[in-house]
Amino acid sequence: MLARRAGPPVAWEASSGLTGYTEAVARMEALAAEIAAGRAGERVWLVEHPPLYTAGTSARPQDLIDPQRFPVFASGRGGQFTYHGPGQRVAYVMLDLKRRSQDVRAFVGALEDWVVASLADFNVRAGPRAGRVGVWVARPEKPPLPDGSPRDDKIAAIGVRIRRWVTFHGIAVNVDPDLDHFSGIVPCGVTGHGVTSLVDLGLPAAMADLDAALRRHFERFFGPAN
Repeated sequence: MLARRAGPPVAWEASSGLTGYTEAVARMEALAAEIAAGRAGERVWLVEHPPLYTAGTSARPQDLIDPQRFPVFASGRGGQFTYHGPGQRVAYVMLDLKRRSQDVRAFVGALEDWVVASLADFNVRAGPRAGRVGVWVARPEKPPLPDGSPRDDKIAAIGVRIRRWVTFHGIAVNVDPDLDHFSGIVPCGVTGHGVTSLVDLGLPAAMADLDAALRRHFERFFGPAN
């Protein structure tokens, strides 16, 4: 757990409509700098983006299959290529680890656990997988991989950056995006497995439903929010 040892609750903000990626990154970087300087409080910012691909610091050019399909943005976060678009909830998490635990692995694990707990509210059994970033759902009803191993589908991506021990970027959870849009990349560099969403799993969830679940479980992992 990364509950804050002291200080005010984490601010909780949700933007309506679609937020441009360049705008989002500029705002995150400015907020992270203000938090590090002690001039602003911690914040979780919920957005949806227009359709786009982002390339993390480990992205491989060959994993961008269709570079003309959507705009492609270089991103300072960790990880490889991912897709953002309508129907996907992106939560940008700006926390000061100096006031919590200066442990990057623990922070990423807490993000995974937060997503897993939130998805459990929809009766989705999800979890991390060794050697693969993000949160996954087992799909035993689908054909196994050629080596006989079971098929998983990714339901949430995680990519973070930390500067002066302040986190930014965060998580992306699929509520009801167009899953075909992931076919323009190799998502997070993982082949063989697929991508899913709450609606694809047969759950008629709305964005507001996921937002409520994320908000409900945030305090358990990161401390109070307002």
